[in-house]
Amino acid sequence: MKPAITVVSLGPGDSKLLTLQSADLLRKSRCLVLRTSQHRVAAWLQEEGIAFEDFDALYGAYEDFDALHAEMARRLWEMATEQPVTFAVIDAQSDGAVRALRATCPAEGKVSILPGVTMADSCLAILPDKFEQPGKVRILPAMDAAVAAPDPAMPLLITELFDRVLASDVKLHLSDLYGDEAEVVFFPSSAKISRKPIVLPLMELDRQRTYDHTVCLFVPAMPLSQRPRYCFADLLEVMRLLRQRCPWDSEQTHESLRKYLIEEAYEAVGAIDEGDMDHLADELGDVLLQIAFHADIAQAVGEFSISDVTTAIVRKLIYRHAHIFGDIRCDTAEDVAQSWEQLKKAEKGLTTQASVLADVSQGLPALMRAAKVQKKASQVGFDWDDALGALPKVHEEAEEVRAELETGRDPGEELGDLLFSCVNVARLAGLEPELLLKSATEKFIRRFTAMENLIICDEKSLEGLTLAEMDVYWNRVKQCGDMPSDLA
Repeated sequence: MKPAITVVSLGPGDSKLLTLQSADLLRKSRCLVLRTSQHRVAAWLQEEGIAFEDFDALYGAYEDFDALHAEMARRLWEMATEQPVTFAVIDAQSDGAVRALRATCPAEGKVSILPGVTMADSCLAILPDKFEQPGKVRILPAMDAAVAAPDPAMPLLITELFDRVLASDVKLHLSDLYGDEAEVVFFPSSAKISRKPIVLPLMELDRQRTYDHTVCLFVPAMPLSQRPRYCFADLLEVMRLLRQRCPWDSEQTHESLRKYLIEEAYEAVGAIDEGDMDHLADELGDVLLQIAFHADIAQAVGEFSISDVTTAIVRKLIYRHAHIFGDIRCDTAEDVAQSWEQLKKAEKGLTTQASVLADVSQGLPALMRAAKVQKKASQVGFDWDDALGALPKVHEEAEEVRAELETGRDPGEELGDLLFSCVNVARLAGLEPELLLKSATEKFIRRFTAMENLIICDEKSLEGLTLAEMDVYWNRVKQCGDMPSDLA
């Protein structure tokens, strides 16, 4: 026989809310399985003399709900090979075991779902007057609500809050975005004849007296301006509104924003150098804003969307981490780096090392790009052994600069070669030339400030001193370790 399973929704608890079709099937079913007997309809079934089995014993055996649902589905399909099965759940619309049943349905099998009164119907019907009846509502079983990405823009009904631990998980997950004080509506167990909803702050969700599979929670939509915290979707929504309504934002282009993307990236690096994590979080937000800005501009003219951006990077990460998502083995960080380069070459169709060098982005800062190009060249052995070996090239290039200056010719090209050779020494010494120059610039500013302070203490001014006289003060600063203690 072909395996067949019919799913019946028992509803919020009262047997009077069963449809005539569902009640008739429950009476006639030769193999009736309840997801849980912790439901008022179970008592009605016993009164009617209707035999049933249940999966109550499975709840203590599984910590992972996907595994629990998969086991329920496996057992049900096994039973269905012998005779048609009726599977009774609280709400077929949101039940994870029903989803598992449909996902594992054999080719010759069939899953039928009878319509019935849902938990959403019963809860929203008694929603307190202070809350508007939602036109649309997102419905999630508590097991999913404890991990799913929240969407405060849409009302949420959470079903099957069957124990305090699960209620705590849901509370912690939602509090991060809604805040502890957010007002929610708690629907107690339908085992009680009078099921009056309770309005309470989210922080008290796991402090109620009883929990079972009929306990529900309604979380109203929260306006954007009232949320204590925001997610990535909120950033995209704010960006969309700004691009529609703000004269400045609406006029921006990829080109006009180019400098801001560079500036924000460097400010984030500065926060890293400071070791200030609060500042870093703020600066990374500015970087993220630029990404959202460019994506909204592109979407408006049909170039690409933020989904294209996230899809591109996720695909790249999966492809280039074949040791995680594929069958390549990498035991060390060096193995990973080598695998990354090989996969990148194949992905971009780079067949020669010259094409690998040319592929290094021209948008990078010059020192950073020089270091990357040199590193790519070193992959095929075109490199010095160490920094000491590269140092003579710096002296050679410096002499060529001297020659150009002495003859009155333009030293630009030779100066470029000198900088390039200095990058080589820094790279082979294991240092980032971009950061070295940044550090040197900051050191110059500190020393210049200290020098000027010394001059002011001597009741003199920079404008009144010769370079040789300023150099005396400069050397005093260097000898004192940049900043004299009496001027710190």
